[in-house]
Amino acid sequence: MIAIDKIAEDARMAGAMNQNLPSPCTSVCTMHASTKLCNGCFRTIEEITAWSRMGDEDKRIVWARIAQRIEEVTP
Repeated sequence: MIAIDKIAEDARMAGAMNQNLPSPCTSVCTMHASTKLCNGCFRTIEEITAWSRMGDEDKRIVWARIAQRIEEVTP
């Protein structure tokens, strides 16, 4: 499974989880110059830095954004 497929699957699963949502980090921590999103996890720098302080509902929102961003860049 290629990396984008893995993070997309994780995003789908996160929507069904009730608590203890996992971090989307894939250890590919580089920011894309034009999109301002991490190349590995599709989060903004603000989402990355706030992750550890977020509650599960906010994390679920970020996971939903990740899923949407992936849909926008994949055919």
